[in-house]
Amino acid sequence: MGGGGAGLRAAIAVAEADPGLSVAVVSKVYPMRSHTVSAEGGAAASITAEDSFDEHAYDTISGGDWLCDQDAVEMFVREARAELLRLEHWGCPWSRTPDGHVAVRAFGGMKKMRTWFAADKTGFHLLHTLFQTSLKYRPVIRYDEWYATKLLVDDGRVCGVVAIELMSGRIEAIGAKAVVLATGGGGKVFPFTTNANISTGDGMALAYRAGAPLKDMEFVQYHPTGLPFTGILITEAARAEGGWLLNKDGYRYLQDYDLGQPTPDPVLRSMELGPRDRLSQAFVHEAAKGRTIDSPYGPVVHLDLRHLGAAKIEAKLPMVRELCREYERIDPVRDLVPVRPVVHYMMGGVHTDIQAATPLPGLYAAGETACVSINGANRLGSNSLPEILVFGARAGAAAAAYAAQAPPIGAAVAAQAADETRRLEALLAREGGESVATIRAAMQHALEGAAGIYRDGDTLAKAADTLRELQERAASTGLGDSSRTFNTQLVAALELAAMLDITESIVHSAVRREESRGAHQRTDFPARDDVKYLAHSLAHREADGGCRIEYAPVTVTRWPPGERVYGR
Repeated sequence: MGGGGAGLRAAIAVAEADPGLSVAVVSKVYPMRSHTVSAEGGAAASITAEDSFDEHAYDTISGGDWLCDQDAVEMFVREARAELLRLEHWGCPWSRTPDGHVAVRAFGGMKKMRTWFAADKTGFHLLHTLFQTSLKYRPVIRYDEWYATKLLVDDGRVCGVVAIELMSGRIEAIGAKAVVLATGGGGKVFPFTTNANISTGDGMALAYRAGAPLKDMEFVQYHPTGLPFTGILITEAARAEGGWLLNKDGYRYLQDYDLGQPTPDPVLRSMELGPRDRLSQAFVHEAAKGRTIDSPYGPVVHLDLRHLGAAKIEAKLPMVRELCREYERIDPVRDLVPVRPVVHYMMGGVHTDIQAATPLPGLYAAGETACVSINGANRLGSNSLPEILVFGARAGAAAAAYAAQAPPIGAAVAAQAADETRRLEALLAREGGESVATIRAAMQHALEGAAGIYRDGDTLAKAADTLRELQERAASTGLGDSSRTFNTQLVAALELAAMLDITESIVHSAVRREESRGAHQRTDFPARDDVKYLAHSLAHREADGGCRIEYAPVTVTRWPPGERVYGR
């Protein structure tokens, strides 16, 4: 499920593991339009003589505020390098140094330069490479522009999905002995996000409804540099190459904040390369002090790249320049770039183990859909691209091994598929009621107001009540369009249902976590509490649609929780 980086890597892994298996790649968009394509800055893996696996692991764990499972992180940093080298052999055009070595750049929260890149179009080239590689495997069959609405579960194990072909409106049950969810994140639950419109948490909602818990959903990352109005990302690479963040007085305000980076390296000591959560929090404080710039789309600060010069910007940041020209009518070679924090990434997702297996037999998950967890309470930039490769490969290999020995699919799934078909037909025929857009806007407003960069218990509790009311209202939404061909209103209604489930898990998880850790900052509980909350939250969907929160221990192998400091 999903045709982006994690989904394609999983499909390739299945085909390599057992060529006798048939692999269906079901994606609601053409794979090259998956959100992976928009990743810009790079992919982290230890490659230089000055770096090590342990240093990458420590940066990741401390950056995640000690909520990462350390066994998963140790495995991840070792396999990341192999995956990036494999991608090189498949044709990914990594940028090079003059002597021909893979070029690396600094990235936020990393104490060594370990982020591989392809100019500032890394996701674009990575996805092209995976897509082209997948074409050579005969067992891989693509279902482009199909939208999955239900996981089929028989005798406690997942046996396929029900999906709609968007071109025709045809509803089909696609049987499978194993299913890998790789549908990306759900940033569109917020009104202002770097995520594409397709990022609506579909896979998370499918797993949640089928009985798999969602883990650490309260941890939502804001990226400190999004363009106003559009939310389009200005990659962290712009700051890695030497960009400065300035307040309304032209002052590099980050020097006034504790970003936890006492490293001797002058490049990596750059205050602009602090972790994303702390940079976003610093922006809120600047706004409270009246030191930001007013704009039609809220307060902003300026990103200054002018001192880098045209040659460096064209060589290292061509896409940043293109985005600024096309969407802001400015040129970063000579103009300041207005930016503000914007929702970027979900650290939480479907609960999986180190092999990408969920608690439901036959169901696996990888990429932003999943939570292993290697990201903990705050993902370090450039860890997400190697994550989709490492865990996409692991999910595919594990799913292939499971499918090879799984029993035949039982007859009970046919009845489930028939029930789902009737539900979808009824939804298509429904008239009247509130519009999807009205409820979606109310949901986004409630979530942003309660679960933004800073939160408090009372506001979160009120948001939980609001979201429960919106769930009830959504049950009677009308489409106003009963056509079968590319019915966008139907898709929007299905996506809204998924987003409402996701938002409830975010808010309920945030209410219960009475501490501040990483991207989850509670003004009423400002300290980190390792005694009570060095634990993963697990959100379970109740039979009545409610949300139950449980906790599971964090795996600590070699690095006990300590002060969150970078560069030591």
